[in-house]
Amino acid sequence: MRVNFIVEDFGAFKYLGCATAAKNLYNGLQSKIDVEWNEKTYDFDIAHFHTFGPSSMLYAKRFKGTKIITAHSTPNLNLQNIALPFLINWLYKPLYNRFDHIIAVSNKCKRELLEEMKIKKDVTVIYNGIDTKAFKPDKGKRKTFREKYGIAGDKILVLTVAQRTPRKGIYDFLETAKRFPNIIFIWIGGFPYGGFSKEYLKIKRAIEKRSSNAIFPGFIEDITEAYSAADVFFMPSYAEGHSIVMLEALSMGLPMIARDIEEYHEAFGDNLIYFKDLNDITENDFDKKMLDEYRRKTKVVERFDIEKTATEHIKLYEQLTS
Repeated sequence: MRVNFIVEDFGAFKYLGCATAAKNLYNGLQSKIDVEWNEKTYDFDIAHFHTFGPSSMLYAKRFKGTKIITAHSTPNLNLQNIALPFLINWLYKPLYNRFDHIIAVSNKCKRELLEEMKIKKDVTVIYNGIDTKAFKPDKGKRKTFREKYGIAGDKILVLTVAQRTPRKGIYDFLETAKRFPNIIFIWIGGFPYGGFSKEYLKIKRAIEKRSSNAIFPGFIEDITEAYSAADVFFMPSYAEGHSIVMLEALSMGLPMIARDIEEYHEAFGDNLIYFKDLNDITENDFDKKMLDEYRRKTKVVERFDIEKTATEHIKLYEQLTS
C-alpha cells in the first residue's frame, strides 16, 4: 500500500496546527508503510489530504485512487479566527464531499460535519497524535530561555502557544496577565494569516498596551525551550479541533488551565484545571500544591502517542483499499 500526503505547508502556513499534525502522522507512518510527502506523481493507492488549497484540489482532480481528507479545519473554527469567514466557509461542504472518506479529529468535529454541514461521506474519528518521546522537559533549555527573556528562576511562567486571534482567547490572555502582575505570561505565535486575521489591527493595539508581565516573542524555532521554561500552560481558546499544542504541553509535564469547553472534556476528561469565566481563575490555580496535583495528571497524553494514532490510520487505509 502506497500513501501520498498532500499538505500545503508553505510560508507561515507551516506553523498552523494542520501542518504540524500532518507531519507528526507522516513521521509516525514512515517505518510502517510506504508513505510520501507532496509527491507530484499519482502512483499511489491513497492520497491523504490535510488542506484543500489550489494545489491540493488540482492534485485531487487528477488522482484516481482513494482520496481521504482530515478535517483539521471546519467553518466553526474560522469564526473569530479570520476576517470575513463567509468568503471561505461556503467552500467546505462541496469540497469535503469530493473526497471518498473524511477523518474527524474529535466527535464534536464529526457532528459538525454530519449534522451542521450535512456532509454525505462516511466519517471516522481519529484524534491527532504527537511523538511523546520528543517532548520532554529540559533543564538546560529552561535556564537558557528564561535568561533570554529576563525571567527569574523563581518566577511562575504561564505559557500560551497559539495564533493571535479572538478565537484563541488573546484578549482573555491579556486581561488575565493584568490580574496577576506577579506572574509572567508569555504568548508564542503570531499572525499566520497576516492582515486577514480577525481583528488584526485591534489585537496589535491591545498587545502594544499590554501589562509589563506579558511577553510576545512571536514564533520561535524550538518550541520545547518555551515548554521547558514554563510552569503552567494556559489555553483560553473558545473552540478547537484537537489541539496539537495542548498535547505537546501535556507531554512536557505542564499542568494546564483551560477554558471549560466540550472538546477539552472529550479529549482530556478531568485532567485539566477548567475555568468558565476569567473570575474563576484565582491565585490558588498557581499554587504549587495545585500545580503538582495536575502535573501528575498530564499522563493523559499517552493515549495520543503517535504510534497509536499511526496504527489507527493504517487500519483505516487497509479498510478503504480492501
